[in-house]
Amino acid sequence: MSYDGPIRVGEARPSQLLWSQGVGAIVDLPNISVIVAGLEDWNLEHAPPIPEARLLAGVRRMLGPQVARLVAPPIPPDGNRLDPFSEEARIGVPVSVFPRYLRCPFCQLLAPIESGLFQLKRNPYRPETSRYVHEHCQKRKAPTAVPARFLVSCRNGHLDDFPWRYFVHRGPSDCKGSLRFFEQGASLETSDLWVRCTGTCNSKSRSMAEAFGEKGKEALPRCRGRHPHLRSHDPSCDQPLRAILLGASNSWFPVLMTLLSVPTEAGELEQVVGDNWHLLEGITSSDHVDVVVSALQKAGQLFKLKKYSTEEIWETIESFRALGEADEEEDSGEQVDFKGPEWDVFVADDPPSSPDFLLRPVDVPERFVGQIESVRLAERIREVNALVGFVRVEPPDQVTVGESAVKRAPLSKTPPTWVPAVEVRGEGIFLRFDPEKLAQWESSEPVQARAELLRRGHVAWRAARKLDPGAFPGVRHVMLHSLAHLLIREFSLECGYGTASIRERIYASEPGDERNMAGIFLYTAAPDSEGTLGGLVALGEPESLEPLLDGALRRAAACASDPLCSEHEPGIDRSLHGAACHACLFVPETSCENGNRYLDRALVVPTFVGAGPALFELAVA
Repeated sequence: MSYDGPIRVGEARPSQLLWSQGVGAIVDLPNISVIVAGLEDWNLEHAPPIPEARLLAGVRRMLGPQVARLVAPPIPPDGNRLDPFSEEARIGVPVSVFPRYLRCPFCQLLAPIESGLFQLKRNPYRPETSRYVHEHCQKRKAPTAVPARFLVSCRNGHLDDFPWRYFVHRGPSDCKGSLRFFEQGASLETSDLWVRCTGTCNSKSRSMAEAFGEKGKEALPRCRGRHPHLRSHDPSCDQPLRAILLGASNSWFPVLMTLLSVPTEAGELEQVVGDNWHLLEGITSSDHVDVVVSALQKAGQLFKLKKYSTEEIWETIESFRALGEADEEEDSGEQVDFKGPEWDVFVADDPPSSPDFLLRPVDVPERFVGQIESVRLAERIREVNALVGFVRVEPPDQVTVGESAVKRAPLSKTPPTWVPAVEVRGEGIFLRFDPEKLAQWESSEPVQARAELLRRGHVAWRAARKLDPGAFPGVRHVMLHSLAHLLIREFSLECGYGTASIRERIYASEPGDERNMAGIFLYTAAPDSEGTLGGLVALGEPESLEPLLDGALRRAAACASDPLCSEHEPGIDRSLHGAACHACLFVPETSCENGNRYLDRALVVPTFVGAGPALFELAVA
């Protein structure tokens, strides 16, 4: 990373710039904290485009037709001896110092950087040691200043420095006295943290406990609508401010679009043109095809077009352009179906393959032939993720992340023409369930009663947050989702990957869907060009999968929190899960599509409350 100048201040992996440290997120470095700047400030000279036509179409539906491409974060060249004063050292993601308020840990001085009381000490050879110092501290020589640990934010995605002067003076004040932040007590709770003005305003010290809860609503001013990553503000914001801690998880939640790169029904030529549309869209006549394609091939790109004639390439370009123009005329808020094409490839009799996708069918474990229809091992997959926005204070409330109803903070001042994306490669296991037997199970009285119990929790949860009732995802989705979590936890014990490294994709159709999807795909992926090492795929072989499935079901039958977990009533405490908790079903949120929501192991195996709604029976030991 680089910040307000040409000096590097730290490093981050490309995937971190989507999942935890993307645009608008605060990155806590060893001595300073910075915020990742908006897209206008990024230099894309060393940022390679990521071809994926289906994902780009989905992003354009959400953010507008002006989005032309998906782009990987800029990466400097490899090498341990990078000259810190060279142009290569300036390659990175731009950031700026935030919060702007710093504190001296010895004299307790609290002031903004703009006051001139703190000086930046840069170290180009060890960028992580760059720091601000208080040179005129009366208690120690030039101690390192630390970022103020409190910020304010609102549900509209605005973020601001804590209003220290307003807070300590209990309203607007012209006092120019210096501020001191100090501790009283050893607990470091907010009640033991105080801020004081040393001016002549006769202002008393004020406890930071008054900045939170109901007291905070009265103690804090109205939101200024600031977006520090864009250096902009919106004075019309009407949301109340909330005090948050520096480094708190609720300061930034990414809104991502994710898909698996699978061969589509379109031919190879159509797919190559779609994936590389950012390179070909400038061709306006058949006379330009040979010139442009030849130039691109000399640059090491688009060698797959060599076997096609100029006329075939031009016709495909024209068809793709016409398709794009038709999409622009449609409602941009409509969500693109990502999982449908993936399902079609997973269940095809003769699944197509590509350099990024390879399926191999295996036998269903003998004991589960009645419930599982087929098992396929994905020996090679490619996953692409795109950042389309972010939210603060509260995570996205949608069942499916990516719906247009998500209120997102912007990535740029103007509608973006590109969005950050990353691609990873790996392997996975796909399980398809018998849709007819699932339909019989869904229609049974115990399952219907359990579904109504979960539906009441869904309605109550959304009502408590003043959201539209929304659509309950269905009991099929809850069962498949719960089984996926059980298998993630079981696989992690055997394959060497932690639970956070194994992800899920749930394929569950609503009634009336002609695809009648009922399956789960568990996979792991890594940014390495070769993907992962086969440790997960090996568990999909029948001789390995049967004991793993059996073990997962046995573990789910009893939870360390039973009977409280099994007897949980989602409608009473307005939650989105039934018999589920951290001891039995919850997994890291990077592994789960829905943030550990819509889970219930009672739909999978018998629990202490009975065996009525369970799909599986436990084998006799």
